[in-house]
Amino acid sequence: MSAYMIAQIKIDDPDEYQNYLAGFMPIFQRYGGELLATSKNETTVVEGEWAYPGTVIMKFPSVEKAQAWHHDPDYIKLVEYRHRSAQANLVLVEGMD
Repeated sequence: MSAYMIAQIKIDDPDEYQNYLAGFMPIFQRYGGELLATSKNETTVVEGEWAYPGTVIMKFPSVEKAQAWHHDPDYIKLVEYRHRSAQANLVLVEGMD
């Protein structure tokens, strides 16, 4: 069953964040990840509250693949750039295949 990783993000240091983006796709694709949406502008909040202005929606073939990506040693090293340059919330949601 597919799984979706949804991220809310606020980038504080765009230059440092580029280091994260530079290594992101090869590791992400290793686990069958597919980018479904990423906001170029602020996310439009229709109802309620949204913590950060940016949104990213990622799809994985399964919850297990999504978790494996998030725990991959290469990703753990790479994500240090994001931790230094942005604030984020991530959630993992099981799909309805």
